[in-house]
Amino acid sequence: MPERVETHETEGVDYAWVMQTTFVLTIVVGAPVVALLSVFTDLRTWASMAMFAVRVGAVVWILTAVPVFFYARKQALQSST
Repeated sequence: MPERVETHETEGVDYAWVMQTTFVLTIVVGAPVVALLSVFTDLRTWASMAMFAVRVGAVVWILTAVPVFFYARKQALQSST
């Protein structure tokens, strides 16, 4: 019987977990941040709203992705020793 495709043994950082966790945390943290900051910003057109959301979302994404990656790397290093 061949091994199931869904199972795998990761060595090092599990990048799929990092991407999924970053995605979820960015939505959970980013939506309220964008909504809160939009109160203090003049957003008259759809284009200005979209660009505002992209700019703030990019900052939230990078501030989420970096700590998630370092957490995963720390866990991978601990599990390999």
